[in-house]
Formats: sequence, structure tokens, C-alpha cells
Amino acid sequence: MSDAFQLGPLLLPTAFLVVVASAAAALLVGRLLDRSPGKEAESALWTGLLVGAVVARLAFVFEYRALYFGSPLSILDIRDGGWNAPAGLAAFLIFGIARMRRQPEWARPIRWGMGAGTVVFMLGLGALALRPDPNVTLPELTFRTLDGRPAPLRSFAGKPTVVNLWATWCPPCIREMPLLEKAQRSRPDLNFVFLNQGEDPVRVAAWLTSRRFEMANVLVDEVRQASAAFKQQGYPTTLFFDRHGRLVSTRVGELSEATLAERLSRIDR
Repeated sequence: MSDAFQLGPLLLPTAFLVVVASAAAALLVGRLLDRSPGKEAESALWTGLLVGAVVARLAFVFEYRALYFGSPLSILDIRDGGWNAPAGLAAFLIFGIARMRRQPEWARPIRWGMGAGTVVFMLGLGALALRPDPNVTLPELTFRTLDGRPAPLRSFAGKPTVVNLWATWCPPCIREMPLLEKAQRSRPDLNFVFLNQGEDPVRVAAWLTSRRFEMANVLVDEVRQASAAFKQQGYPTTLFFDRHGRLVSTRVGELSEATLAERLSRIDR
């Protein structure tokens, strides 16, 4: 199972699709069993799912509160993918149990709806956790620096490495670049590699200068070898390798300071 799913022009994280499938299963089963005139049980399931989503977000924000509270509005930017799934599931179940006790006449559709959603959610998470380890490592690929020198990707093995696949025409790539530039300066114990996809060095260098970005390890992959090697179809994609050069985690989509810190903690171990 890949980290993302292509749906027309959209590239959706697989974990997000698991959540959507779980919510759909809960609502479908609840609706089929709900005999109340106003579909009260279905409405309760909708509310429970909303409560679960809010708690999942707030639990993640609390864990990384020092990073979020410096910019409170970033808490609302859920594009960063910062969620605490166990906390959200627990909140959903607790809310459902409380509603069943208050309105026992709705208990059957709520109970079966919660059960269906939970089963789909757990199966989805299990499939993601138990998928075969692809044993991906830093590949034997050579790219070019902005001044035309060859740069083998394997040369970065030896300490944890973050490889960011990006392009100048990609808005979320641009939004997250200051964060990655700052991380590169503050974490000299890590390699940060900015691997441009599909553009020529002159264009990339001029674009970086115009935006006043000053990063080390900016490489150019004009034929998108890295996208093919890592089976990635959208940008930004950020790959996190441990010091042995093994792929530990992949983030498809924009990073925030908190989600970057969470991913970096996995390769710091």
C-alpha cells in the first residue's frame, strides 16, 4: 500500500482515505439501521465523528504545543497532517457510548455504526502498519548541483537525511521552504537535501535568488529520477532516512513545524 492515492488531479495521503472510509462505514450502517423520524442516530454519529476529529487535532497540537502556540492560527491549518488517531478514536467511542446511555432508543444504530467505523479504521491502520517493508534506501542516483557538479545521493548516508522533492511552480513547496531552510540551519546533525524535480539549474538558481533562499544541498533532477525511484507522483514529498540510509517515513504534502518535528523524532532514534 503506497503513502498516497491519485484521484484525478488530487494526491491524497492513504491514511486520510482510511479515515474517510471509516467515517463512511459508520454513517452508512447507522443510516440503514436508524428508524427514527428525524434520523437522530445518524445525526449523533455525525456529531461523534466531528468530536473525534477535533480531539485528534487538539491532542496533536497539545503534544507539540510549544511549536503551535508561537503561531496560534497554524492550529487551524490542518493541511499539515497533524493528528493523534488514538485520541480521536477514543473520543468518538466515548461520545457514542454517552449518547446511547442518554437515548437508549437510538442505541442499536449508534452501536453498530460505531462498530463498523471502528472495524474499518483498525483494519486500515493495520494494513498500513503491516504492509511489507519495502526496504527503501538512498538510491544509487547522481544529480547535479546548481553549478553543474555531480552529487551522488548516497554520499549523504552516514547521518539522518531529509530529502525534499519540490518544484518552483508548487505553492505548498514554496510555503514550507522557509521552515525547511530554518531546520537546515538549526540541525547541523542532519542532512537536508532539496531535490528539485524537472527544472533546469539556471531556472532554479534564479528562482532561489529572487526569493532570497540560502540553502545548502540544492540539487537538480531534470528527468525526475527520484520521483520514479520513490514512486512519488506529487509535490512536495519529503522522505526521512535514518543514518544508515534506510527510509523511515514519507510525508506527502506540506509540513508544519510540528509535523516536521514529529517526523524528525523518528529518525533521531
